[in-house]
Amino acid sequence: MKPGRYTGGEYGQVIKDKTKMKARFAFCFPDSYEIGMSNLGMRLLYHAINQMEDVYCERVFSPLPDMEEQMRENGIPLYALETFDPVKDFDFMGITLQYELCYTNVLSMLDLAGMPLLSKDRGEEFPIVVGGGPCTYNPEPMADFFDVFSIGEGEEALCEMVRLYIDMKDSGSYTKADFLRQLSHIEGFYVPSLYEVEYNEDGTVKSYTPKYEDVPAKVRKRIIKNMDEAPYPDKFVMPYIETVHDRITEEVYRGCIRGCRFCQAGMIYRPIREKSPDKVNEQVKCLYENTGYEEVSLLSLSISDYTRLSELTEKLLDWTDERKVSLSLPSLRADTFSKELMDRISSVRQSGLTFAPEAGTPRLRDAINKNVTEEEILRACSLAFGGGKTNVKLYFIMGLPTEQDEDIVGIAHMGKVVVDEFYQNPNRQKGRAPQVTLSCACFIPKPFTAFQWDKQDTLEELDRKQQYLKSCIKDKRIRYNYHDAKASRIEAALARGDRKLCAVMLEAFKSGMKFDAWDEHFSYDNWIAAFETAGVDIAFYANRAFGLDEVLPWDIFDIGVTKEFLLREYKKSRESVSTPNCKEKCSACGANRLGGVTPWCPKISE
Repeated sequence: MKPGRYTGGEYGQVIKDKTKMKARFAFCFPDSYEIGMSNLGMRLLYHAINQMEDVYCERVFSPLPDMEEQMRENGIPLYALETFDPVKDFDFMGITLQYELCYTNVLSMLDLAGMPLLSKDRGEEFPIVVGGGPCTYNPEPMADFFDVFSIGEGEEALCEMVRLYIDMKDSGSYTKADFLRQLSHIEGFYVPSLYEVEYNEDGTVKSYTPKYEDVPAKVRKRIIKNMDEAPYPDKFVMPYIETVHDRITEEVYRGCIRGCRFCQAGMIYRPIREKSPDKVNEQVKCLYENTGYEEVSLLSLSISDYTRLSELTEKLLDWTDERKVSLSLPSLRADTFSKELMDRISSVRQSGLTFAPEAGTPRLRDAINKNVTEEEILRACSLAFGGGKTNVKLYFIMGLPTEQDEDIVGIAHMGKVVVDEFYQNPNRQKGRAPQVTLSCACFIPKPFTAFQWDKQDTLEELDRKQQYLKSCIKDKRIRYNYHDAKASRIEAALARGDRKLCAVMLEAFKSGMKFDAWDEHFSYDNWIAAFETAGVDIAFYANRAFGLDEVLPWDIFDIGVTKEFLLREYKKSRESVSTPNCKEKCSACGANRLGGVTPWCPKISE
């Protein structure tokens, strides 16, 4: 046990007089303190809500099993770190849903807080339970447990929600039902209880129908339109213990120009909106002075696509080099990696580099719209080797739609040619062997992607492919690792599920499941038992191709990117035809309807 997870009192935490607050918000991260404290979204929203003078936002994390056992034995309810007050005494319990395998932790936190699990069983005396994060783009498997979901970016939306609550309380017009009804009128809020869901005889969704005329038939996501004006913390809460990311994380832009057909983030975070180099530099310098961190990580989905990257790195290196502050640029793409870029970071970052070809052959890379060639990957690796690096990691996805065995062989081939590239480089480190790591995830069909209709390979087929690739690798300088296909199957079912999966979640909770994203706690057999007890067929959600004209559980949301665009991309994938990135040509995805300051979508129109 690490007491630092549970004691609070860190430097940088927000202290307010709770007796003068009109609303209190418990921001809950359903995973360990070390993971939650590394999450930039939590830092942003903690800061944004606490900017409201009459609102107090506090942090809550899932206690690990050893601590939870002690809390239950000693009658200690789930509490917030700033005041140690029980979560059930707050006005709001905000829970971020970052990944599907944290869902059982959500139910455990509700129970440990002393709250009924089902929203319909929670009366006026309990907090409003609001969900946010990327998984809320299909929240249906958790719909029965939440009062409302915040769809999209929350910095402004959550503050509007709390202000509505305060105004209704002040006017004496507040009831939970009336509040939720009014909240549904604000863009970006989805109240599941205000919609009737009907199913067809084959188990697919027939329709989503609002129960009242004033409730919107479709919920549009919220975005921050101007990133330079978005709230950003001038200091971080400084943990007493080591966390996953002990560094300054600075968001450079949101969205992605690439449009990879398997990638949910590339769609749900559109349109692309950049911060100016001056704003990024100002925020990084402020955080450095207030935290003392000696590493800065520039956060985005593809940092080398930032239009003013050279200007930004010059501004940062003007003072970070002198102060020995390390500058790291994750999310590098092989086709935009350059010697200039490597030179800018090589003096402070001596580890290996990571690239993501995703697929082993040009045909499959075109099918998934990766738009990167083997030549570009080898050129990037050669630059890295010439700069003194010996380790390269290559990420792939196994089980992609249209994948054949020759695509699997292509992964092993790419590992071999990268090793050969090392020895062909005259500027390589002499006397050291290269280490090329091939890391393979399992394909998971996600909502709001061109592959949302595709099925996941069966466990047997994924296992066959994983072992086949293993047999194709003959070089000891190539390291191969792959993800647990069983965990990926559960994730696929939860990602594409409807409200019938709420019953599965209840069964999973009853059987004591939690921390499913952790290998030591995950139990595939227990998950399958939960599906069977609930009478739900997991293959219906994970291993079934959805009909192209089928009503999808997430069709109720408008994310900007249209279903018509995703259908076009789906059909092009079957022909292995790629789509230009947004910088080269607009493909009319629809995201520009949402507005925003963006270099790629200058014409904003409904």
